[in-house]
Amino acid sequence: MSVHDSTFRGFANPVDPSPAELRAWAYEPDSVPLHAMPQDWDLLVSGDHLITTLFDLAMDPSCPARRFALHCLYIYAADGIRTKFRAHPRRRLRKLVEQAEQQGDEPMAIWAYNTRMLQARPELFHYPDWCEGGLVRQGRRL
Repeated sequence: MSVHDSTFRGFANPVDPSPAELRAWAYEPDSVPLHAMPQDWDLLVSGDHLITTLFDLAMDPSCPARRFALHCLYIYAADGIRTKFRAHPRRRLRKLVEQAEQQGDEPMAIWAYNTRMLQARPELFHYPDWCEGGLVRQGRRL
């Protein structure tokens, strides 16, 4: 069950949305369709500033933008691992993976598994899978 009490009123700056704006949009994603967002918006929002919000959205099966949030988690994980954690803190990713393993449903468990696999075998990185949504669409384990 999700707690959602905000109505989406638009982004003050879509290139740098606040966590509250992103959360409100995620529950009303048709209000501003993805194709109307800035180019590579998924890459822009998949950083440390919004990762906790994206994780919460991905953990909520009732969130209409859940697949988008999960896609952003794949981007975040790949970015951290491929930069040897210069882009994102190892500890933060580890905590998200552990939480997904302990409390997540199947899509989150698959994300956690795939993230651990990429850490163990970085050669498994394939841009279309990790950064263009392939693993989200396929729902498969590496």
